[in-house]
Amino acid sequence: MQDFHKTKRLPPYVFEQVNRLKATARSEGRDIIDLGMGNPDLPTPSSIVEKLVETVKDPRTHRYSSSKGIPGLRKAQARYYDRRFGVKLNPDTQVVATLGSKEGFANMAQAITAPGDVVLCPDPSYPIHAFGFIMSGGVIRSMQVEPDDGFMQALDRAVRHSIPKPLAVILSYPSNPTAKLASLDFYKEVIAFAKKHDLIVLSDLAYSEVYFGDTPPPSVLEVPGAMDVAVEFTSMSKTYSMPGWRMGFAVGNERLISALTRVKSYLDYGAFTPIQVAATAALNGDGSDIEEVRATYKSRRDVLVDSFGKAGFVVPPPPATMFAWVPIPEKFKHLGSLEFSKLLIEKADVAVAPGLGFGEHGDDHVRIALVENEHRIRQAARNIKRFLNSADDTLHNVVSLDARR
Repeated sequence: MQDFHKTKRLPPYVFEQVNRLKATARSEGRDIIDLGMGNPDLPTPSSIVEKLVETVKDPRTHRYSSSKGIPGLRKAQARYYDRRFGVKLNPDTQVVATLGSKEGFANMAQAITAPGDVVLCPDPSYPIHAFGFIMSGGVIRSMQVEPDDGFMQALDRAVRHSIPKPLAVILSYPSNPTAKLASLDFYKEVIAFAKKHDLIVLSDLAYSEVYFGDTPPPSVLEVPGAMDVAVEFTSMSKTYSMPGWRMGFAVGNERLISALTRVKSYLDYGAFTPIQVAATAALNGDGSDIEEVRATYKSRRDVLVDSFGKAGFVVPPPPATMFAWVPIPEKFKHLGSLEFSKLLIEKADVAVAPGLGFGEHGDDHVRIALVENEHRIRQAARNIKRFLNSADDTLHNVVSLDARR
């Protein structure tokens, strides 16, 4: 049987090769320190869990919920944006609850994409940013850029040389995987350009609360007039350690939110009502839970940078997110990120995410997630130090194996 049209457009899932190797190693009894998948290990705060338990005891909450989110939840998200960013949102027309930011992004792609539409996407970038549109029949034009002096030139070049004219541009800062930050001045330039060229701006702000400096990352919607062209996606997965709860939001331009809401109404009945009630309580909290999460990731980041650096694997300190974007050591760079990631499992019992999985321009990096405690991170560093000390022998064996093939 032939592959289906949409699945044929998707490349092999790079991370699956690493996952298979990881599963095989564990089945052999090896202790794999998994720094690959960005799956938060911190427990959901007890107050949020208690609100879930309290609500689930009411059988009325077991019925179908609201696809766009219960009113109290949308109001809580609007209040969060007002507190955090000074952005006023109408909870009835400018806020929709999504089943995580990932599904929200994919559903937005379904809502706005016609076959052949061109979407501008940074490379490297989180996979759904590109593949949500590819699965919806769109075409991705990749831009190897960061939010710096070269971004606007690259954006201008992409618009001038794309046929048809691009539909949208995707932003994601703090970035997964690179952890790069964007300034409000950067967003102002992008919004002005988008208005001039009739572009939709889709901003992924899933890591808005996981930052380590004194200045919180801004929202694109803080820019005057951004509401005319922009929608922003946020998630409770990392902020409140609620990844399995699948709760996120899209907020912004009414026309775009309306299109997303309409598509969602055909696809889902919303998250389980007790989850939405517990999420409402989290958003209405005093923020202390967020501060604890941020402090934990900062401590882990510092241990990672220090211990891996001493082991000979230099980690540039990420200013935000729960990830580090790490150049492959020079001796191994020619292997590429996938083969290097496989070697780390085989020789060091450490799993990381190959940068290739985030786009071709990520192939000289790996992404390391801060999802193990400090003791485990130090253990990973010791394993990697032994691996790097035997690098010459390892590379000799790899070359010999390739020659026999």
